[in-house]
Amino acid sequence: MSEYVYSQEKLPYKDLTAEEAYVIDNKGTERPFTGKYTNSKEKGTYVCRKCGSALYYSSDKFESECGWPSFDDEIKGAVKRLPDPDGMRTEIECSNCGAHLGHVFTGERFTSKNIRHCVNSVSLDFVPAVIQPGRYGTALFAGGCFWGVEYFLQKEPGVISVTSGYTGGKVKNPSYREVCTGNTGHAETVSIIYDPEKTSYEKLLRLFMEIHDPTQVGRQGPDIGDQYRSEIFYLNQEQKTIAERTISALKTKGYKVATKVTKASEFYPAEEYHQDYYFRNSKTPYCHGYVKRF
Repeated sequence: MSEYVYSQEKLPYKDLTAEEAYVIDNKGTERPFTGKYTNSKEKGTYVCRKCGSALYYSSDKFESECGWPSFDDEIKGAVKRLPDPDGMRTEIECSNCGAHLGHVFTGERFTSKNIRHCVNSVSLDFVPAVIQPGRYGTALFAGGCFWGVEYFLQKEPGVISVTSGYTGGKVKNPSYREVCTGNTGHAETVSIIYDPEKTSYEKLLRLFMEIHDPTQVGRQGPDIGDQYRSEIFYLNQEQKTIAERTISALKTKGYKVATKVTKASEFYPAEEYHQDYYFRNSKTPYCHGYVKRF
């Protein structure tokens, strides 16, 4: 890939859905036992949905049966406490962006630390890795079989984790079998968490456009079907602008780019056996490779 010069990225906040804004910006509360992380037991780090700041480690999560994710500790300096307007509880916010997380309670004796951070799932994103305190960026790319896209992006300096999954469709919590029918509307997609001090969204996007063929429609190499389409799912206006600018640059070079640019919707991680596929199976991608385009 051609040398790419960039400065430390100043990350914008993610666009929020109406449901997310109700909780995060307007201090609402999601209904109990409805959040995606209430019963989650995966190992990793929970980050702020709005800004990407690391908030909680999974090792501090416990089952309280209260209906919301519960933690008995936070990453140092990540969570701010302030009196709730009701005068009875203590609200917790993301220290970086002020996103409403939930409330903190003491004296319940659920754990030896005797504290419970009661957090709305909608206020959180999950990174399947233990990451250091700080703010992280997210990128969502679809370009054929997610195994190959994952393989190349995992090796890029500054990338913290890559999770294979599905997005872009209307079926909730789809299975691989369902997505393979081509009827769910989902594309095989990877969610990339990256350190903006070591790389940038634009650099990762350019790499993505060089490891798959963005001119193919409804396929990638021998894999045929709408789920293998080329698509960039943007999380905010800045990502959309960068994506459109990158595609325009390729078209100027003569490439008939078919890559779609779409506002991101819910991302669903794929089954465990799809994660780190090539690294765990000591194989290499069959329909992805590097081609210099910039």
